[in-house]
Amino acid sequence: MTIYIGADHGGFDLKEHLKAILENEGHRVVDIGAARMVVGDDFPECASAVAERVAKGASDDRGIVICRSGIGVDIVANKFAGIRSALAMSPDHIYQGRHDDDVNVLALAAEFIASDEAEKIMKVFLSTPAASDERYLRRKEEIREIDARRS
Repeated sequence: MTIYIGADHGGFDLKEHLKAILENEGHRVVDIGAARMVVGDDFPECASAVAERVAKGASDDRGIVICRSGIGVDIVANKFAGIRSALAMSPDHIYQGRHDDDVNVLALAAEFIASDEAEKIMKVFLSTPAASDERYLRRKEEIREIDARRS
């Protein structure tokens, strides 16, 4: 699994914190940017770069996108076919998203969650398998069909 991570200036510090944890745990991490703090940079570029790589990558690749509210990066990531991005505010929240909906991009709100809570959310995101029950697989296929109609 490759984990792609990206953030604008509002999420830069949290990105760096989470990236260090991932690397220390031995994960393969690709930092999409920003490479340095650039006050006033915009989130669409980094969020789209992460989503594009996850959409074109291996089926187990994941993405993490971060901005102040988490909303902007979540909106951008969900523009890509094959991406199921979720803005999660708690470990239980992302557990349900991973288990039920096979979320493959995690959006985080740097201004609304503490770094230790973000770390817990990230760990649940990376460790929770998607359910294989027929109803979850059926719903995931329905999402794929919607993506195909939009293309």
